[in-house]
Amino acid sequence: MNWEKELYNKDEKPLDRLVDGYSNTAIFRKMAFIGDSLSSGEFETLDKEGNRKYYDLFEYSWGQFIARKNGLTAYNFSRGGMTAKEYIDSFAESKGFWSKELACQAYVIALGANDLHRGIEIGCIEDIDTENYENSKPTFMGYYARIVKKYKEISPDAKFFFVTFPDGGNKERTVGMVNALYALAEHFDNSYVIDLYRYAPFYGERFKEKFYLHGHLNPMGYIFTARMVDSYIDYIIRHNVDDFRNAAFIGTDIQYKFD
Repeated sequence: MNWEKELYNKDEKPLDRLVDGYSNTAIFRKMAFIGDSLSSGEFETLDKEGNRKYYDLFEYSWGQFIARKNGLTAYNFSRGGMTAKEYIDSFAESKGFWSKELACQAYVIALGANDLHRGIEIGCIEDIDTENYENSKPTFMGYYARIVKKYKEISPDAKFFFVTFPDGGNKERTVGMVNALYALAEHFDNSYVIDLYRYAPFYGERFKEKFYLHGHLNPMGYIFTARMVDSYIDYIIRHNVDDFRNAAFIGTDIQYKFD
């Protein structure tokens, strides 16, 4: 076996392969998945009169599929309709998600769709007040940065993965959000972008025939999303080994940083 070519191929692109069995995501024993309906395993029903109802079934969320596959603990810090604004303003605190007891080694954040739908400006990196993050501007960038900063206070060495929108045809809106997440990953240490816009399949009609139930994913769609996110994290770890070699110590009392 040529293990270097198999595991560390410099020409490999994210999602060139979907990982089977354990992935390197399993180096994290506790992960939190922060997001909206698509992070919550939300299913949508439609009756004969055209009325829609929505149900968050967390056991179908892609985070929980990743957890079961890799034998780790996953927290759904999510809810259908969630925005970065609501998350930082009230939701996380009301649910106890800032508790030290729920501190994780890694946080996967997939927010933004509802912020844009409700007219929240994306903003720019200058919206972040690095002296006092609470004073950041009321833009998506400002709210998102406050969320990351809050979890960094709880778990200082945790790794963060920022998930972009996939390509669904709305290029202007999507590209702006993708650029924002790359800027945030540059701003914060231990942060990486899961760029579904660039590397995931196009979410067109053919894709939706297989993986959608009305306006949200079907069970197979959540499994496929889990495989993509899991494989992307695995890719990031394999191509940034030095960043992750001490992952087992995150959240422990073991001293592993020496001057």
